[in-house]
Amino acid sequence: MGEKKIEIKSVGELLGMKFFIPSYQRGYRWTEQQVKDLLNDIWEFSQKNDKRNGEFYCLQPLVVKSREEDILTQIKSANTIEDVKSLLKGSWEVIDGQQRLTTIFIILFIILFILNREGDKQYTLSYETRNDFREFLDKIIGIDDCSINNNEEANAKFKEIVGVENNKKKSWDNIDFYHLFVAFVTIKKWFGEKDKEAFKKILLDNVKFIWYETEETDSIKVFTRLNIGKISLTNAELIKALFLNRSNFGNEDGNHLRLRQQEIASEWDNIEYTLQNEEFWLFLHENGYDRPTRIDFIFDLICEQNAMRLSEKLLESIGTDEYKTFRYFYEYFKQGNKVQPKIEDCWKEVKKYFQTFQEWFNDLELYHYVGYLVEYNQSVAELVKIWRDKSTKIEFIEALKKKIKDTIKDCKDLNKQYEISGSPKTQCRPLLLLHNIQTIINQSKDFTNKKEYELPVFYKFPFHLFKKEKWDVEHIDSNSENDMSDKDSQNEFLLNIYLSVNDDIQKKIEAFINDPNAPNWSDFNEYTKKVKDSLSDEEKNQVWNFTLLDFSTNRSYGNSIFAAKRRIIIGKDRGVELPIPKIKRENNQSKLSVGKEVKAKTAFIPLCTKNIFLKYYTPVLTNYNYWTKPDAKAYRQNILNTLEEFGVTDSSNNQNEDKNEQQ
Repeated sequence: MGEKKIEIKSVGELLGMKFFIPSYQRGYRWTEQQVKDLLNDIWEFSQKNDKRNGEFYCLQPLVVKSREEDILTQIKSANTIEDVKSLLKGSWEVIDGQQRLTTIFIILFIILFILNREGDKQYTLSYETRNDFREFLDKIIGIDDCSINNNEEANAKFKEIVGVENNKKKSWDNIDFYHLFVAFVTIKKWFGEKDKEAFKKILLDNVKFIWYETEETDSIKVFTRLNIGKISLTNAELIKALFLNRSNFGNEDGNHLRLRQQEIASEWDNIEYTLQNEEFWLFLHENGYDRPTRIDFIFDLICEQNAMRLSEKLLESIGTDEYKTFRYFYEYFKQGNKVQPKIEDCWKEVKKYFQTFQEWFNDLELYHYVGYLVEYNQSVAELVKIWRDKSTKIEFIEALKKKIKDTIKDCKDLNKQYEISGSPKTQCRPLLLLHNIQTIINQSKDFTNKKEYELPVFYKFPFHLFKKEKWDVEHIDSNSENDMSDKDSQNEFLLNIYLSVNDDIQKKIEAFINDPNAPNWSDFNEYTKKVKDSLSDEEKNQVWNFTLLDFSTNRSYGNSIFAAKRRIIIGKDRGVELPIPKIKRENNQSKLSVGKEVKAKTAFIPLCTKNIFLKYYTPVLTNYNYWTKPDAKAYRQNILNTLEEFGVTDSSNNQNEDKNEQQ
């Protein structure tokens, strides 16, 4: 849009104005319910609020464009001074908001008729496609029976009104006039015994539009932007018009003013562009923010932080609806003056918030600790407040760590029993996420402290990927035994142990898989029974047997053996579906064939989950087919070492058990 003027105008301030509804607008389509909702909202406002304090009921934006050439033509032919004064109020093309403007017009029209005040000033509505709109209202204003209770009665009454006169059918017989008729009957019926004079005063004085005046030459382009897909004006767009409004810059010369406007517009676009980056945005937010512009977030924060310092009168005037933030800034700028305009101070505050978020994003610890706390419902507004209260970054980090400790208070004992004890395993989800995050911080610190790494780069936990998935806390070694009663499970198990057994057993495996007269499954009992160091059922419900898995990966591997889970996770991480190996017979020799990889959807696998299935934490390599107690102990010890500063503990019983076993 071009240069804009934005303010708040009461319905009373519209009186005497002329509004033109162009042909590109759709017809009047408000339903009976929408009309009732508007009337009830205004009535409820009038009953609950003290209008003497400047409170008002705010309507959505009325987007208009001046029709100056039309005004000049009409002034030349005006007959009286009053006509000239009325014309000087302006003639306006309505780009958006005509449904409310029309409904308000009909409400006022009916009130003035009932009060016998038809001579009172109104605003004028004219339609490029319905030039007999006013004639139609004059025709139906005398209807006494407003007890039309259903669509059939409404249709019958409407047909009676628009019937043939002098052998000529009226042009009112169309859907636009039908909706106008229903709105008219609804309004007249709604008033009943209500105080029309009081309602009229509220309507004129305390019901206000957000007046958004554009100088954009292409009105249809603006209309399309606002109506196709129902993308209404955001708080940010309305506030941007305030920032770039000439009157808010004080007594600056034209060249300097235009330069400053361009600077603010450019900085604004840069902020919005950065916020649209999902990696940046989702470390500060949950997934699912649905507003088209994201800079609104900063203005909402400023409004939230500063509203507490407003007077009660001003606080009530900005309201609580979706345009609260805009009205806060409108009132803020209105209190400025020509000598010391507030726009510069306000824009500095916007940039200060943005620069704070950039600093957090670009710092190893701040990025991860802030991102973690936001994941666990810590408000960004509160974090900003703490940031500003602390004198150093170190103090801020310590404050973040203190808050993080609170998030794991129910799962900081690494030997706590879940599921069986009644505590769901999801209770340790914060601990598992924190383990991933602190692991990344520690590794990145090691890299950046090495002299051979010149650039202070670090690997970030991808909150933007993490937040786009649903996450399960999953058992590493299945909580329920896989009895391998089906042929597929049996084959998969044998293929996973194939390379680790002697030639005689390999031949038995080949025969079992390829020969219908194969040996019995019981011939492999020695390999299918529990390994010596397997976890007991109780031990399987401790943290050392839990990891984070995205919902789809978790559901894909179900109750598989450890080796099969490992294969699935590696495939997901690489974006391929790894087939189950097969044994093929070629030239009288058996070969293990891995098969062809098939492309599949890549899933984000958290670092510590990958480490688990790579047996990264185990100092001495154990069998890749099983998750054993030594593996679990090494994993638990890594969690303890990584998160000890957050109050994570290991009970003495198990620590003593480890020492005894070592002796």
